[in-house]
Parts: sequence; structure tokens; C-alpha cells
Amino acid sequence: MTLSHSMLAMEISAPGGPDVLKPVSVPVPVPGHGQIVIRIAWAGVNRPDALQRAGAYAPPPDASPIPGLECSGTVVECGPGVTRWAIGDKVCALLPGGGYSEYATCPEAHALPIPQGVPLREAACLPETCFTVWSNMVMRGKLKAGQTFLVHGGTSGIGTTAIQIAKALGARVFATAGTDEKCQVCTDLGADLALNYRSQDWSKIIRGQGGADVILDMVGGPYIEKNIKALADDGRLVQIAFLQGARAEVSFAEVMMRRLTITGSTLRPQSENEKARIAAAVETHVWPMIERGAFKVVMDSEYPLAEAPSAHWRIETPGHVGKIVLKVED
Repeated sequence: MTLSHSMLAMEISAPGGPDVLKPVSVPVPVPGHGQIVIRIAWAGVNRPDALQRAGAYAPPPDASPIPGLECSGTVVECGPGVTRWAIGDKVCALLPGGGYSEYATCPEAHALPIPQGVPLREAACLPETCFTVWSNMVMRGKLKAGQTFLVHGGTSGIGTTAIQIAKALGARVFATAGTDEKCQVCTDLGADLALNYRSQDWSKIIRGQGGADVILDMVGGPYIEKNIKALADDGRLVQIAFLQGARAEVSFAEVMMRRLTITGSTLRPQSENEKARIAAAVETHVWPMIERGAFKVVMDSEYPLAEAPSAHWRIETPGHVGKIVLKVED
């Protein structure tokens, strides 16, 4: 297939607010060894994109400076050494960057087949959240059936994904959210208990319920100490972001006495091999959940690619529930 030489992309013209995202014409990427080129149909919008736009989350040195960490679309070119994919295959993929554009490259092992029955629009929302949730909640946090799980930000893309996957695993699921309406969304998705963090002492309540075996947190700051209080003995706190700061004063005497584990990770800086390992685990364990109806993507809104600034305004307001996508292909 002969590709055009240039493509539309949304560039970060300077660090700042959503309006610094500007449409530009840039060269279509060329695949390296083991890479594929995807003609993007839909691109997911995630908080790391907004952090990158603001100048607080630099891409890895070898990644595209164009934001966008997940997409769905069609394979249009295969680099040397590619064995799994062929031109014309429909995929969704975790990207090192470059999702806010018409074409993007990624290692072939970071692309997955579209789960049966899932439209491309929803498939674009799967890689970043599923890779993050599974690798942290299960691979790192060791959540198992019968254990108790807590996720903060229950109506975010991460939260809606974590609630459903944890429930499908057979865990008892707690979630926090900022309004009673959002708490209802959490329980509708399967949470056994949803707590309004503005009006309820969630840490005390969860501790009174026996504590959480695993907590997935993206808030940080003052939540860190409260998370430790909310853990059951031998519990695991898994940190994936710090919306309220990365520093906290913690009593490690409690950590030692109750045999707690504090860990965490970020997805983007991990090696290609580690992301491939996560991709294989997600395909093995999460895709069957989707195909049997135990997990569905919760959609908030969609915007044309050129309206990426509006998508960023939306993700940075407290009202959104679930995933936001950019429509790239007409």
C-alpha cells in the first residue's frame, strides 16, 4: 500500500493549557524493525496526554512528541521482522506517543486484535487503561478472588475499568467518587460499596469493613496516609499517579507492624519487552472478560481530531465519566 507523505496531527506548540494543541502537517512515520504503521480511526484521550501538554510529563527520547498513547485502526504497513500482523488487520494498540494523528507506529507486540463485538470507537479506549489496571492491580498488586479491592476515582477511565475487572476476578470492590451520582455509577458497574469522598470518611469506613487487600490510587498527597490506614493487614497500596502530590508523611512503623506493601508504576517509561508481557497478559485474561460481557467500555464523549483542545478541557473538568476519544478517520 502506498501511503501519503504527510498527515494531520495535533502538536503541542508550547507547554500550557488545552489551546496550545495546534493542527500541523507532519511526515507519516516509517516503521522500524518489528514495528507496524496504523491508520488511526479513533484515539483515546488520557490524563498523561494533558500532563505532557502542560510540560509535566516528557515523552521518552525515542517517542513521538505528538501526544496520544492508545488508538484503534488498520495496519497499513509492516516493518522488517513483523510476523503477527498483515496489511488490513484491525487492531487496537498501546502507543509510545503519536496517537493524535492520522498514522502512528508501535511495536507489533503492543498491538492486539479487536475483541469480538467491540466497535473501533470503544476499542481505542482499551489499551492504556487495561494495560495500566491489569499490570498494577493484578501483576503488581496480586489481587485475587475473594479479596477486597479499593480504587479511587471510580468514574475515571481507570476507575470504571478497574471496578469491572476486579469484579470479574471475584473480588469485593470498593470505590470512591466526588458526587452521589458518580457513586451510583460505580455501584451500577459492580462496586459493592461506593463512597463520596467529599462527605464520607472513606478510610475509616473501609477499615471498619476489614480493610482493603489492594488499593489502586492515582491521587497521592494526603491520600497516601489514609490509604495506609484503610489497608488490611498484609495489604498492598499500588500508586499509579499523584494528582495531589507525590509527597506525604508516613509512619513506617505501621507499615512494618502490619506487613504492608507500598509499590507502584508508570506505564510509558517501561521497556518494550515489559509492555509486550503486559499486552500478552491483557489479551489472555481481559479480552475474554470483554467477550463474555463482564467488562464494557464506559464512554463519556467524542471529538474530531481537530477539536483535541475541547477534549482536553473535558478531561480536566470533574464532570466527565469514563473515556474520551478523538475521531480521526472520517
